[in-house]
Amino acid sequence: MQMTKRLSLFAAAAALVASSSALAAPTFINVLTGGTSGVYYPIGVALSQLYSNGIDGSKTSVQATKASVENLNLLQAGRGELAFALGDSVADAWNGVQDAGFKAPLKKLRAIAGTYPNYIQIVASKESGITTLEDLKNKRISVGAPKSGTELNARAIFKAAGLSYEDMGKVEFLPYAESVELIKNRQLDATLQSSGLGMAAIRDLAATLPITFVAIPADITAKIDNAAYQGAVIPAGTYDGQDSDVATVAITNILVSHDGVTDEVAYQMTKLMFDNLDRLGNAHSAAKDIKLQGAAKGLPIPLHPGAERFYKEAGAL
Repeated sequence: MQMTKRLSLFAAAAALVASSSALAAPTFINVLTGGTSGVYYPIGVALSQLYSNGIDGSKTSVQATKASVENLNLLQAGRGELAFALGDSVADAWNGVQDAGFKAPLKKLRAIAGTYPNYIQIVASKESGITTLEDLKNKRISVGAPKSGTELNARAIFKAAGLSYEDMGKVEFLPYAESVELIKNRQLDATLQSSGLGMAAIRDLAATLPITFVAIPADITAKIDNAAYQGAVIPAGTYDGQDSDVATVAITNILVSHDGVTDEVAYQMTKLMFDNLDRLGNAHSAAKDIKLQGAAKGLPIPLHPGAERFYKEAGAL
């Protein structure tokens, strides 16, 4: 009897230790962003700080990446809990479009929110003489990392304009900041960048030398066979020396998670973001375009159940 009682007490103590250990296990949240000179990174840092302070037991980190395509593949592999990605890349990932960098359909992906739009910003040095898409022929241009979201945007836009990489004098596949440095050094004539407005790399370039923004007219946008691409405008005064509005294309960015993230963590990540939009706007002005209404609609992948719970509570779904 005494032995049975001791065994029972030992079992109870072991169970208590095990449950305490489970409760104490940290919740890892790795936020996948983009290059440090882009917009994803500072907003990702702000989200990481919110989660570190607002989710009990969380251990957060921010990872600089090549952005959309890499981020989505990392999520599928369970090597991140939250990621930024362009809407067209998310659709391609779900469908397993190999030309876009996805070897198979990424069916673990789950949406947290539609956020702010990325604007296609084609910038050329004034001395290059480039003012239109047609002028890019035989010129040197950078289009982002190979098979990145930006590079996929470049291909789609050039195709709609009747252009291809073969028409260019030289095509470089480089991140934002490196592209800008090459334009400063007169080793490139132009760069196509997909980002929120007011991005640091273009601000830096505009402050260094005279630049020209190349418009993407509405008739070209209409020829892009993808509903993710919408006509938009870069407002006058967004950058130094930009005196007039520039017609362009915008693609919504989506915050994406995966089905291995618990419903409770996904709920908290979604709620903390929308409860602190002012802080995200302070991290980068592009985040001021994030709105609760519409954030859960028109997404190319299923909502995470945790995020869905938040939207229903908030009356946004």
